[in-house]
Amino acid sequence: MSTAEREAAAPRPPGILQGVRESLIDLGDVVLSTIESVGDIVLFGARTVGWTFTRLPNAETLLISLYQIGVRSLPVVALTGTFIGMVLAVQAYYQFRTFGMETRLGAMINLSMYRELGPVLAATMLAGRIGSSIAAELGTMRVTEQIDALESLGANPLRYLVVPRLLACLLMIPALTIMAMLMGVAGGAYYCIYIYDVDSFFYFNNANEAAGAWDVWYGVIKSFFFGGAIAIISCYRGFNCDPGAEGVGRASTIAFVQSFVVILVMDLGLSIMLDKVYFLVWPEEAL
Repeated sequence: MSTAEREAAAPRPPGILQGVRESLIDLGDVVLSTIESVGDIVLFGARTVGWTFTRLPNAETLLISLYQIGVRSLPVVALTGTFIGMVLAVQAYYQFRTFGMETRLGAMINLSMYRELGPVLAATMLAGRIGSSIAAELGTMRVTEQIDALESLGANPLRYLVVPRLLACLLMIPALTIMAMLMGVAGGAYYCIYIYDVDSFFYFNNANEAAGAWDVWYGVIKSFFFGGAIAIISCYRGFNCDPGAEGVGRASTIAFVQSFVVILVMDLGLSIMLDKVYFLVWPEEAL
């Protein structure tokens, strides 16, 4: 028997086998906990949607949620959209100028803002601002037993705490996305026309020819689903918060991270689906 064969036939040290076994066990635990968490979130969302169609929340409670989620988020969304449009102009101008296509910048900026950057960046900013706030607020209520008090009084916490926030996200995040789109388009146009001295007539003419109403709806439809995901994930994390201040902080962080990941995954799926819908409904324009 050769040396290589003797080494291959020799028993492996028990420490290596033990380490591999523990790694597989840890991996299995992570997979199982992830599947369990996803299932819990889906069931939580289904119960929330059921209560949404069963009975609408109080108008005053809904208005408070609309104000906190929508009105107070306007400055950060408008600022983000404006600078994203300007950054697009800065990054693309010299590449477009190389081919003598500076006036096509409007088409690129508008399509990018309408279809991708507007809805995704607005949802990401709102997941950090709104999602973390919702998770921390509901987590604090869970830690201080306010949610348990509601249940003891015979009130359903989903109806009084989650449904208003879900409706506010579904209504206000698409509106905020439209704001981000408009500010991005305005920021990109300002930088191209007044800083880079691009001809304004051809800039806006090319932009109008390249982008239409469907492109705006493309981003708005995405933002509707993003808003629902942010609300359900954040409320779920708040409702299932661990005890103590550390648990509230962890729930807030996990709510943002999971919302961000779900936004990216949903963005890919919705982009594929909406492109197929457009091709089926308007095949001559898609070609």
